Amino acid sequence: MDVDTGIDDSLALLYLLASPEAEIAGIAATAGNVPAPRVAANNLAWLDVCRAPDIEVALGAAEPLAIPLRTTEDTHGPHGVGYAELPESERPLSARSAAQLWVDLVREDPGRIVGLCTGPLTNLALALRLEPELPRLLRRLVIMGGAFNHPGNTTPTNEWNVHVDPEAAKEVFDAFSSAPPDRRPIVCALDITETIEMRPEHLALLAERAGSQPVEVVSETDPPEARSAGSNPIVRYLTDAVRFYFDFHRHYDQGYLAHMHDPFAAAVALDPALARLRPATVDVELTGALTRATTVADWAGMWGREPNADIVIGTDPAEFFDRMITRVGDFAMEVYPPAAPKDA
Repeated sequence: MDVDTGIDDSLALLYLLASPEAEIAGIAATAGNVPAPRVAANNLAWLDVCRAPDIEVALGAAEPLAIPLRTTEDTHGPHGVGYAELPESERPLSARSAAQLWVDLVREDPGRIVGLCTGPLTNLALALRLEPELPRLLRRLVIMGGAFNHPGNTTPTNEWNVHVDPEAAKEVFDAFSSAPPDRRPIVCALDITETIEMRPEHLALLAERAGSQPVEVVSETDPPEARSAGSNPIVRYLTDAVRFYFDFHRHYDQGYLAHMHDPFAAAVALDPALARLRPATVDVELTGALTRATTVADWAGMWGREPNADIVIGTDPAEFFDRMITRVGDFAMEVYPPAAPKDA
């Protein structure tokens, strides 16, 4: 995982921890939603909350490749996890850089590692500079990023992750132009991820599945200082994080909901059959005065270049939420079993 945690990155991490078929080989902290040290601290804290085994967390680059870092605390809260107040972890950070972690993992286990990027692609671009064979050493790469036949969420044409480090995104897509078809990145862009709309009832269903009491239904009338009273810590912290995301989307007239970009990408990384894919040649605009950082897809081969990505063009959001609620709810109950009722 290469993440800029991040509210929806948090749920992506929970989804993978809750999936028995997944083994997280390492977590790279990339600067994006918040600075890289805060991202790393959030990842370590979530591992503590989830009572996870030791998983290596490596610190990524502090800045994008060519431009100053832009963060988005207005979207994800001052610490990146909304209203949640996660405990500080005593788990150590890796001695390796995030880029070196990428390289070492794929060299140690060629053809088996699935890479999941839910933040800017800075660390992966730096890893490719260290190991140009990385596209053939990975089993598959899944990227949450870009916008194609869809408006941007940062500029009229830009998606956030690509906007933060467009040079890195271009380096990654260029590097994968030599990858065989079964190693092309799967790209989960805004076209689809903005259809993955989490609503208060999803949080309530998750709490119910986890046996957390009381089962709370958050509301747009809840004041910012409100905090969850859920008995299950995973549910409690998650509720406080996601409620901030609901408030953000409502503030921008998108409804009292939250787009779950990153957990959807995590689900696709585990099961690509969840998505309908279409190959295309993807490039990133770097010089346009109005369109810099725009992802451009050549669907028809007009550039005369082979496809370098499989873009998600369809999914079933209800199926995704069923899986997410079941997995994360069951996991939360397993980690924190509900107290047995006392005899009358």
